[in-house]
Amino acid sequence: MSQPNLDLAPIGNCSVSALIDRSGRFVWACAPRVDGDPIFSSLMDGSDPDHGFWSIELEGQVSVEQTYVRNTAVLRTVLTDEKGASVEVLDFAPRHLKHSRIYRPIAFARVVRPLSGAPRITVRLRPSADWGARRAEQTSGSNHIRYLCTDVTLRLTTNCPVTHVQNERTFRLEGELAFFLGPDEGYDQSVMAGVSAALDLTIQHWKLWTRTLYVPLDWQEAVIRAAITLKLCVYEETGAIVAAMTTSVPEFPESGRNWDYRFCWVRDAYYTVRALNRLGAVDILENYLGYLRNLVDDAQGGHVQPVYGVGLEADIGERVVESVAGYRGMKPVRVGNQAHEHLQHDVYGQIVLPLVQAFFDERMLRPGTIEDFHALEKVGDRAFAMHDQTDAGLWEFRTIARVHTYSSVMCWAACDRLAKAARHLGLTERGELWDERARLIRARIEAEAYLPDEGRFAASFGGTELDASLLQMTDLGFLDARDPRQVKTFEAVERDLKKGPYLFRYIHPDDFGEPETAFNFCTFWFIEALHLNGRTEEARVIFDEMLSRRTHAGLLSEDISLQDGELWGNYPQTYSLVGIINCAVLLSRSWQDAR
Repeated sequence: MSQPNLDLAPIGNCSVSALIDRSGRFVWACAPRVDGDPIFSSLMDGSDPDHGFWSIELEGQVSVEQTYVRNTAVLRTVLTDEKGASVEVLDFAPRHLKHSRIYRPIAFARVVRPLSGAPRITVRLRPSADWGARRAEQTSGSNHIRYLCTDVTLRLTTNCPVTHVQNERTFRLEGELAFFLGPDEGYDQSVMAGVSAALDLTIQHWKLWTRTLYVPLDWQEAVIRAAITLKLCVYEETGAIVAAMTTSVPEFPESGRNWDYRFCWVRDAYYTVRALNRLGAVDILENYLGYLRNLVDDAQGGHVQPVYGVGLEADIGERVVESVAGYRGMKPVRVGNQAHEHLQHDVYGQIVLPLVQAFFDERMLRPGTIEDFHALEKVGDRAFAMHDQTDAGLWEFRTIARVHTYSSVMCWAACDRLAKAARHLGLTERGELWDERARLIRARIEAEAYLPDEGRFAASFGGTELDASLLQMTDLGFLDARDPRQVKTFEAVERDLKKGPYLFRYIHPDDFGEPETAFNFCTFWFIEALHLNGRTEEARVIFDEMLSRRTHAGLLSEDISLQDGELWGNYPQTYSLVGIINCAVLLSRSWQDAR
């Protein structure tokens, strides 16, 4: 097998997800949740793993084609052998209406069809257990095999001879086969008919959801694929949105910057729902607001963590596992994330800003209430109290504490938006209080983070360093893009942080030394800033460059190498997909040009 890479295509149903490589092999999936023990772990286990994958292998294969069924999360792979015989594999996680509810089981389904000739295939299904330490034990019946994984027992039901799967026997594919790997319970219908029906319904479901999106005129394919994948990062039961589907893909080779992103960061989720809201995907926003309201209630006006489990768990303690070799043999492999212990004061703004929309948006099934506003004021109180206190910042420094400008601006935004909501609700006195608090925070930022000799802002109070988050001062409404102070800040960021077409988060050494890869989301911030500074053609050139770096599935990870454009960091990264949507909406021609 070839060396692992990130040219992977996700499937999922907002309950579980999986990553499939170019040959149609499942290489990563966790169950019963995205943060669970991997049932397919080979992405993290070197170039020739014994288990942790699910492949459909064609004897004598010479070529492969892979693409999504249009506007869906259903993946189609066509394998062709040296004699011209070919096989179609359709992979999906069932998602459709059933008994007036969304059916999204902990299950993956495959339909395998002969297209031409007399293809011979081998099915290798080798789930893993104990973080890839071993193959899952199995038992079997006449039409099924049970796999005893760590956190879940899965049952494969199929019309393929069970012994073909158990013995990994090569056989001629003479008709359609269906595979349903799901809950450990009987499959109550013909598996071929049931899986085929689920496939049709799942395709219809995704196409109907995509049709509700308001997309820009240009780059529609890129935007639609990014939107579908962001939806796959939703854990619908609670409304949580994970930052990525993977753990421990390093930010660059042998860096030690290997993190577990299978959790809900308040910051990442804020940017995700904001981007999807631009497309009209209010369903994800409204579900996430329920998740946020629970966090607000649990905090009771006190500290809010930057990251939680998808089930609202506060304790997501970090540990290192030794049972897998790591991505390309690069350890450590981390489970959990120590960032849950951090102080990151920007979270208060990132809670207030999406929740405030519920007071204004008439589309909501559950509009914001007075009780919601008063609960949200407790978050605003915390933002005001913390706006000038040290924290780990949005880049989550583990040994560096500063008063980060971005965190303070987010605290300002929390107070500013509460003032707007109060006035909308007719709460004049509360509006005046929040306006005054926003004014005080603004004055403090302008006094402590501004460098008059250079005419620009610094990344921290009393500091001189730069980071890309300063570009967000315009997006948050703190400064106009043409404000001379913001123009000077933009020029400094461009001068110091731009390397080739890409932007670094920062260039000063951190806990792990100097960064070596550019951060994709920051490059998209830079593209937006170029446009707002009247340099739209330059913005389009860099945007096209970023689109050219996507995987065949149309997606991006967190980081990119300057040397060869290779993707690094966890995948698919919600931040990066958000950037695709935001820039496409900003740079696209108007629909008036086509009408």
